[in-house]
Amino acid sequence: MQHSDIGIDLGTASVLVYVRGRGVVLKEPSVVAFDRDTNKIKAIGEDARLMLGRTPGNIVAVRPLRQGVISNYTVTEKMMKYFIQKAVGRRTFRKPRIAVCVPSQVTEVEKKAVEDATFEAGAREVYIIEEPIAAAIGAGIDIFKPCGNMVVDIGGGTTDIAVISLGDTVVSTSIKVAGDDFDDALVRYMRRKYNLLVGERSAEEIKIRVGSCYPSAEEEFMEVRGRNLVTGLPRTIQVSSSETEEALKEPTGQIVEAIHNVLERTPPELAADIADRGIVLTGGGALLHGLEDLITSRTGISAVTAEDPLTAVAIGTGRYVEYLSGQTQINA
Repeated sequence: MQHSDIGIDLGTASVLVYVRGRGVVLKEPSVVAFDRDTNKIKAIGEDARLMLGRTPGNIVAVRPLRQGVISNYTVTEKMMKYFIQKAVGRRTFRKPRIAVCVPSQVTEVEKKAVEDATFEAGAREVYIIEEPIAAAIGAGIDIFKPCGNMVVDIGGGTTDIAVISLGDTVVSTSIKVAGDDFDDALVRYMRRKYNLLVGERSAEEIKIRVGSCYPSAEEEFMEVRGRNLVTGLPRTIQVSSSETEEALKEPTGQIVEAIHNVLERTPPELAADIADRGIVLTGGGALLHGLEDLITSRTGISAVTAEDPLTAVAIGTGRYVEYLSGQTQINA
């Protein structure tokens, strides 16, 4: 019986599970709802996400990962156990080998926490892989060639930027500005401009539907409901894509600056490769309208989004396990 190899993209916003031979089998929000009084978990994943901002006092919906790092250890462990069982089923007799990806700048202590949580959740062996490398593999880049590739992985909590050559990271940085910060910027903008308080789920919806960070030919509009901070009553307003551009200027600017930074530190030979091949964007944040254009206009290097940016990291993590198991067979 072939033992199952699993790749987990343990993200701040969502968790994706890749199972060898089956592809990405699960994608759920990394949210856990539990009862404060009894400390029992009420819901995990999509069910818990629907409870965000809508729970009675004793039930809290939390994200156990903050900015790509475990902020609540026991809850993360339970969440992983739940997702692994859901993805693999309880029939497996052998514990799986699991690769988990982490942001490129995490500390040894943070890595150890992820490793321990994965063992506790039922892994036989654990591999920790850096996010940009997983993203590059998942985006279809042959990372083992001696030429430079630049990957920008914009997740929920962190943006990882790396130049990869010969299967390893040459220059990298990880900044705590990503999809969640886009949401926060929209919440702040609505409050500042319209005295309107919107929840994090509404902000995410604005980002997905009309969010933009570069001037586009076509203006798009969307109705947004929230609470008027002056009267305290519900109110509906119209938001345009050009307003979101103004709101998102700061976080997107920080991402472009970080890309600039990494390019400045890149050895000239590899920088020439990147100028030829372009910058590859992955992660959910890469779906923000106009981001490719913004990066291209600021760096002069064309930016392209991977085919399926949301699953690239999970696929890459899974393929990395396959690659390792291939190596162990060769060495065996």
